[in-house]
Amino acid sequence: MKMHEKAQVMNAEEIRRALVRIAHEILERNHKNIGNMVLVGIKSRGDTLAYRIAKNLELIENVSIPVGAIDVTLYRDDINLHESRIQVSSTEIPFEVTGKRVILVDEVLYTGRTTRAAMDAIMDFGRPAAIQLAALVDRGHRELPISADYIGKNVPTSRKEFIRVQLVEEHGIDSAMIYERDQE
Repeated sequence: MKMHEKAQVMNAEEIRRALVRIAHEILERNHKNIGNMVLVGIKSRGDTLAYRIAKNLELIENVSIPVGAIDVTLYRDDINLHESRIQVSSTEIPFEVTGKRVILVDEVLYTGRTTRAAMDAIMDFGRPAAIQLAALVDRGHRELPISADYIGKNVPTSRKEFIRVQLVEEHGIDSAMIYERDQE
């Protein structure tokens, strides 16, 4: 299946501003519980964004928020367990989640299935007081009743389009691009 680049939906500065805004919104909503909050990024890229949000929270409020990363591969409902090429990366949650306000962070919210898988995975680590969701891009097309509490940008898309987020830490550039599948 061939794809072609359609448009840039966020550049580096827009991503930076969105993450600062998300940090402010998290503080507003959780100001009374800031000491009981943790960030968990969904691999891959959500974990990088979680670390950036934590850095913004530290700059804004002078508070250090614990950050973890979770791989939801084995929790997905669309994985073929008989597939021989399943790639699973490590989950790093170096803190207790029971009783905490967990902020899940993902780069793109689409059907909601990744978020559901992440919530299932978090529950294997304990029972949080609350789970909130931050997404850099919300592209719509939900298949599950899930919505983000914090959104960097809403980007309406068609089902034949997809959004790819690139981050400096992995790709050398910060951008969010929309791609479209070519007709075959």
